[in-house]
Amino acid sequence: MTLIVHHLNNSRSQRILWALEELGLPYELKSYQRDAVTNLAPPELKAVHPLGKSPLLEDQGDVIEESGAIIQYLLDTYGEGRFQPASGSKNALRHLQFMHFAEGSAMTPILLQLYTSRLGEAAAPLQPRIQEQLASHFGYLESQLRPSGHFVGDDWTGADWMLSFPAEIAVMQGQGAAFPKLADFVAKAHARPAWQRAREKGGAYYGY
Repeated sequence: MTLIVHHLNNSRSQRILWALEELGLPYELKSYQRDAVTNLAPPELKAVHPLGKSPLLEDQGDVIEESGAIIQYLLDTYGEGRFQPASGSKNALRHLQFMHFAEGSAMTPILLQLYTSRLGEAAAPLQPRIQEQLASHFGYLESQLRPSGHFVGDDWTGADWMLSFPAEIAVMQGQGAAFPKLADFVAKAHARPAWQRAREKGGAYYGY
């Protein structure tokens, strides 16, 4: 088995490295750097995926895209029951929903803020709605953290890995005081040896 991760600096693919480290799986890392001016991925990634997307995982001849799909694939194929609830349980449904929420809902206002930040005053009419949506989504995540500090059950799951990115964005944007549970979640994630190994291999991203 040779897993290959196509990893873009300053990107959500950092979660894939964390997942692999938690699972204890060996992998080959192929790193790509964003353009210093445009911040776009390099054209070399298009040789692997037509859209030049990252992360991408190669395994046994298959190229798997989308962070949530990659993590679910790793859990189903190599997890041996770890890091996800038992199939058919209520927690399994919650886990499924949060796996999709991380990209399907939480990232929308984050990306809108990122793109409109480059428009200056032209984006001013959109900012109140974007800020309201950011606060709403971060607030929802804050409310959904269990007393254990996890989103599903009382231990680390793939949903925690997926939701780590929007949680990190909230803290990076100075929202830690407003959302202390998210801030604590991020701090505990970053304290894990597997996260630190992933950070060492993948490099700094978004200030972390």
